[in-house]
Amino acid sequence: MGATTVTHVTTINPTNTNIHGPVIDEVDGLIRVYKDGHVERFQLVPCVGPSLPLDLGVACSDVNIDELTNVWARLYVPTVTKSLSVSSSKLPLLVYFHGGGFCVGSASWSCYHEFLVRLSASSRCIIMSVNYRLAPENPLPAAYEDGVKAILWLKKARNDNLWSKLCDFGKIFLAGDSAGGNIAHHVAARLQTVDALIQPLKIEGTILIQPFFGGEARTESERRVENNMKSSVLTLAASDAWWRLALPRDANREHPYCKPVKMKTRTLVCVAEMDVLMDREIEMCDGNEEMIKRVVYEGVGHAFQILGKSQLAHTMTLEMLCHIDDFIHQCDPSI
Repeated sequence: MGATTVTHVTTINPTNTNIHGPVIDEVDGLIRVYKDGHVERFQLVPCVGPSLPLDLGVACSDVNIDELTNVWARLYVPTVTKSLSVSSSKLPLLVYFHGGGFCVGSASWSCYHEFLVRLSASSRCIIMSVNYRLAPENPLPAAYEDGVKAILWLKKARNDNLWSKLCDFGKIFLAGDSAGGNIAHHVAARLQTVDALIQPLKIEGTILIQPFFGGEARTESERRVENNMKSSVLTLAASDAWWRLALPRDANREHPYCKPVKMKTRTLVCVAEMDVLMDREIEMCDGNEEMIKRVVYEGVGHAFQILGKSQLAHTMTLEMLCHIDDFIHQCDPSI
């Protein structure tokens, strides 16, 4: 990642970089926030359109969720083959939330586009990747509200689209990585209190990939990985900055948005061994093994499945895809 060329998303005056006042917070190479509220993001990952080669076996398109707030989603629909029987023609739906500390990232980032194409094809599921509003312009709970809005959009659109005829709306999974895992978790928690509002849709479970949770007290994995920064793209300093930028004013890392809540739906938690978040993710699984199952991927760090380039990251990503497939289709009793 260090060799990546960084370009500005927001155009600024090159002769007066102080036009917005001093920088009050930043995550190096990703985001910079100025005193007057101006936010500058860097294009670390290229954005791509929805077009895909036919041989991948997945069709892709973008849809508007809310034009007022500019929330949209990217749909991935596996190509239906003659080998699918009538009884299996309805496909599960996975609603996905990208990572990026609540502050950066996009459903159009190439790394997510490539990963979700693979996931859709390997798990034989329809995926809706939600492009939610970002902090600090839209602090939490804006992203949670956008997630709920996306589910309500599905309820409204379920009879109006060709892809929806292939979809089993009684088997919906909420998923995401990093901050997106936090969003998926808290959206599911909100929906379980208003179950009647989304019927006949049903949330079958959640899939949390290295979900982003926090706290004021440091964990052992935060101290260990911070002392070996090459092992993970997420540092402790960056983690703290994301929370400062995303939380409501004057909130700290003990805020409820930083914490997991008790869930009634089954959950798969994917943990990276070399991740600063490892201990928090394992803690959320302890004592609730009947509903929450965890898998630890050894030797890899945060976001390895979308940013890792090593052979080990590739191998662990293939394992993750298999575990998610098993969880969605309930094929493996050990998951």
